[in-house]
Amino acid sequence: MDLTPAMRDFILHWGEMGARWGVNRSVAQVHALIHLSRRPLPAEEIAETLGIARSNVSTAIRELQGWKLVKVSRELGDRRDHFTGVQDLFELVRAIIEGRREREFLPTLEVLRQVNEQADDDGDTPADVSARMRETLELMELFDAWYQDVARLPRGTQMAMLRAGGALARVLPKAIGKGSERAG
Repeated sequence: MDLTPAMRDFILHWGEMGARWGVNRSVAQVHALIHLSRRPLPAEEIAETLGIARSNVSTAIRELQGWKLVKVSRELGDRRDHFTGVQDLFELVRAIIEGRREREFLPTLEVLRQVNEQADDDGDTPADVSARMRETLELMELFDAWYQDVARLPRGTQMAMLRAGGALARVLPKAIGKGSERAG
């Protein structure tokens, strides 16, 4: 696959951002290439285009499939697997958010529940520390409940909320009254 300078820059930047998000740079670059491709790509072409080892491509594709960001397809007369990415950008973002929730946020909630229970039972954790841990858990549970409520809404409603977000952020403080909310 021939890459234009803009395509190369996109792939390189996606790799850099992936590294900042805790995703291997090669995995993020493979995702970016598949995302930009107009057609399904075999692993060999991905490796050749990105200049990375075929084994790295296989590892990257497995990880991307685990995130539900890449699907395998077949072509008549070709025994190789070909890979496509989630083309719908809304669905792409949803899959990433849900994947991060499952891998990072939910395990953290579980640990916070456990440490709060330990603090309640041990009698040694200072009250102010215990209160801070409880406050952390409660806020994170609130965010998770909000996310789940929003995730259940129809896509059109979610899009309307996204579009209205900036306007709401400007209007609500005036409607509520400045200074009436506790600064966090």
